[in-house]
Amino acid sequence: MNRHRLVIDTSGGTSVAVFVDGECVAEINQTDTMKHAETIGVAIQQVLADAKITPKEIGSVVVGRGPAPFTGLRIGIAAATAFALGRGVPLFGVVSLDAVAMAERASESSEELLVTTDARRGEVYWALYAAGAMPPRAVRGPSVGKQAAVLEELEAAGLHYRGASAPVTAAWLGKVFEAQLADGVESREVTPLYLREADAAAPAAGTQFGKPVN
Repeated sequence: MNRHRLVIDTSGGTSVAVFVDGECVAEINQTDTMKHAETIGVAIQQVLADAKITPKEIGSVVVGRGPAPFTGLRIGIAAATAFALGRGVPLFGVVSLDAVAMAERASESSEELLVTTDARRGEVYWALYAAGAMPPRAVRGPSVGKQAAVLEELEAAGLHYRGASAPVTAAWLGKVFEAQLADGVESREVTPLYLREADAAAPAAGTQFGKPVN
């Protein structure tokens, strides 16, 4: 596989990285969670410039699948898909929560790891990762729910774990992919993990802007 890899995640803010020979050589992290459409193209251009490579040198693309809110996640996956199609290179998907598990180095602990990220509406996205597993391997989730309810569920199951909640970055997402690639478990699945309905719903038939049409 070509040694130049583009990694994109928009499960939170906009994060883009370039890997060369399995190492992150450039990364951009933008924390705004509402302007993915405005920032993704510029971020890709900038990270390629920082890595001193051209789009033609990219040999594969990796994208975070979420879970995440609808709009931001859709924009990141669409950008990764368009880039991969335009270059004619393979596209791979990674569960975004895996990046947090990788950053927390779950393999160094004898406890399972509960990863949570903000899902808005007073909820969290979460997954419980096996202790000692590398690449990270979820044993429960990904799912979404009220944090108190999630903790109650895990307590009722008699599970012992430590918690982690941190922003997802393309650098750690790329490291997850490198570990998956080395283990032969990389995936071409890029279906987004929304886990619930979009915040904005289309108007029902017979309405205009949410109001009945006579």
